[in-house]
Amino acid sequence: IRSPINGVVLARQIEPGQTVAASFQAPVLFKLAEDLAKMELQVDIDEADVGQVEAGQKATFSVDAWPGRQYTAVITRVGFGSQEKEGVVSYLTVLEVGNDDLSLRPGMTGTADITTLTRENALLVPNAALRFTPATPLTGKKKSGANLVGMMMPRPPRQTRKVQETTKGGNQRVWVLRDGQPVAIDVKTGATNGRVTEIVGGSLKAGMQVITEALGKQP
Repeated sequence: IRSPINGVVLARQIEPGQTVAASFQAPVLFKLAEDLAKMELQVDIDEADVGQVEAGQKATFSVDAWPGRQYTAVITRVGFGSQEKEGVVSYLTVLEVGNDDLSLRPGMTGTADITTLTRENALLVPNAALRFTPATPLTGKKKSGANLVGMMMPRPPRQTRKVQETTKGGNQRVWVLRDGQPVAIDVKTGATNGRVTEIVGGSLKAGMQVITEALGKQP
């Protein structure tokens, strides 16, 4: 038996001396790999993210066999056919991987991070700063007197309302601390990675400290 390619035997599914039965379908005797220095990584992309993925984008991935090590890859193909598993629809995406040191082996499981957008020298703020809004107490009508029941029963905690964090035109708002008081600054946001967001407009400057949360006072 001669191999059709010059490569590596990954699996042997027949033993020496075993009889091969003749049939219309040729049996698989060996599984071969031609060149392990160039490999493919197959990744399932969720349907919510596949619109941002295209051929030519770069990615990094890691495998359980080498924890802490990052490999680089390039997307070569994004599949059009969908596949559904446990109610999740995904699309098969193929990445080209260099494996010159042969540290990667067929069948390994990898976790990939795909870079869909790059920004240079961008002004970034934490997403928590865009969600923060200071609470202001609701003002109600004052009563001239208090009855006996009102004096005996404890009052419920004072309700608070949230100041709207969005302004006209869809722009957002961040808060900075000036003279001990929160001051709103209108900003225009750009791209985000889920943790930080790019600021593309507004009077916010690099180095300014923004408020991300309010610490409650102890009684």
